[in-house]
Amino acid sequence: MTARIPPGPRLLMERLEGAGHEAHLVGGRVRGLLRGAEPQDWDICTAAAPRETEACLAPLPILETGLRHGTVTALAEGRPYEITTYRADGPYSDGRRPDSVRFVTDLTQDLARRDFTVNAMALGLDGVLHDPFGGQVDLAAGVIRCVGDPDRRFQEDGLRLLRALRFSACLDFAIHPDTAAAIRRNLPMLDKVAAERVQAELRKLLLGSRATEVLREFPEVLCRFWPQLGPLVALEQHNPHHRYGGWEHTLHALAAAPAEEVVRLAVLLHDVGKPPCKTTDEAGIDHFYGHAAVSAQLADQMLRALKFDTRTRERVVTLVERHDAPIHPTEKSVRRWLGRLGEEAFFQLLEVKRCDNLGKGPGLGEDRLAALETLGAMARAAIAQGECFSLRDLAVNGRDVLAAGVPAGPQVGRVLAGLLDRVIVGALPNDRAALLAALEEERG
Repeated sequence: MTARIPPGPRLLMERLEGAGHEAHLVGGRVRGLLRGAEPQDWDICTAAAPRETEACLAPLPILETGLRHGTVTALAEGRPYEITTYRADGPYSDGRRPDSVRFVTDLTQDLARRDFTVNAMALGLDGVLHDPFGGQVDLAAGVIRCVGDPDRRFQEDGLRLLRALRFSACLDFAIHPDTAAAIRRNLPMLDKVAAERVQAELRKLLLGSRATEVLREFPEVLCRFWPQLGPLVALEQHNPHHRYGGWEHTLHALAAAPAEEVVRLAVLLHDVGKPPCKTTDEAGIDHFYGHAAVSAQLADQMLRALKFDTRTRERVVTLVERHDAPIHPTEKSVRRWLGRLGEEAFFQLLEVKRCDNLGKGPGLGEDRLAALETLGAMARAAIAQGECFSLRDLAVNGRDVLAAGVPAGPQVGRVLAGLLDRVIVGALPNDRAALLAALEEERG
C-alpha cells in the first residue's frame, strides 16, 4: 500500500518526518486505498504545528489560506496538497462548525473528532494503519457507523446526516442501526445547514449506486429540507396504470435512471405535484389531472430553495413539465420537439419517460418502451441528416430579416421563429436563397 503513495504527498510526508514530526495520510483517501481505489486527492495530517509545517516544507510554495484552522497548502510535483495539524474541536454551538480548535500532538485525538469510522483511519509511510475505532472492520463489512456517540457527531454538524446517506449510497454500504436511529433523532439539525452544503451532498447521493435503497429507508431526511416531498411519500395511487404508491413509484423509476444528474433529479421530482391534483371518481379510481404542471412549479421552488444553478434548475423543470406530454412518432413531430428542446434535452426527456414507465410496476407501461425507442431512432436519424432544429442552424439570421424591411424589435424574432417552424416541418428547405425569397414574399 505504501508504494502506491505518489511522489507529491510522499515528498511532503518525508520532509515532515525527517524533521521529527509524525505525518500520515488520513480520511477518505485511506479508505479508498483499502478498497483498491486510487484517490484523486491526498490529505495529510501531522503533529507539526502550522508554522513548523511551513518551515519543514520550505522552499516549496505555500498557501496560508487555512492557517487559522491548522491547514497549510503546499505545492509539490505541480499539485496542491493540504497538510493539517492534529487537532481537537471545541464545542459546536451553531451545529455547523466548531467554535474553536485546539492543536494536539496525539493522532488518536485527531481521528476521534471525525464523522464515521471508515473515515477515521490514518496511514503512515511505514505502511502501518492507525485504526483506533474499527474502521477497517466496518469497511470490510460494508457499514457506515459514527465514531463514538452518534448523537454527538450529528449535533456537531447536521450535514453529517446527509453525509451518512451519501456514503451509504455511493459506497453501497448499510448504515449501522445505532447510527440510523441517531439520524432520525437529529433531523432538526439539518435546519442549521446552509442550502449550498445540502445541495452538494444531495447531488452526490443521487448519483450513488444505492441511492434508491437509501431514499426508501430515509425519506424523512429529504422531507426535512424539501417538505413538498412529504405528501408524495404518503400518496396512495388506486389506478390501473400504477401498482405502487407515489413514493414507491418514484423510487422504482429512479432505480431505472442512468447516473446522470439532471435525469435523476427530474425523475425524483416528476410526480411531486400529484398529491394536490388527486381526485377519485365514483368507481374509486384516482386521477391526477394537471399534475405535470404543478410538479414543475414545485420542482422549481425546491431547486431554488437549495440554490441549484440556473441551468440545472431550468432543465429539470422542463423535463418535469413535459414528462407526461405525448410525442407522436412522426418525422414532423420529432423535428418539432428537437427544435423546441434541443438535442440533449430531447433525449433526456425520452429517458425520463422511459424511467416513468418502468416505475409503474411489472407489466405496466412496458408497451410504451418500444415507442420511445422508435422516437429515439427517428431523432438520431434526423440529426445524422444534418437537419435544422434551431435558430443558430437557420441559413438566415436577424440581419437578413432587418434587411428585408422588418422593423427592429420583437417582430424580428417572431419572423425567424416562423421561418424555423416552416423548415422543421419540411415546408421550406434550409436554404438561404429559399428563405430570403420567403421573406420577400411575406413582406410583399
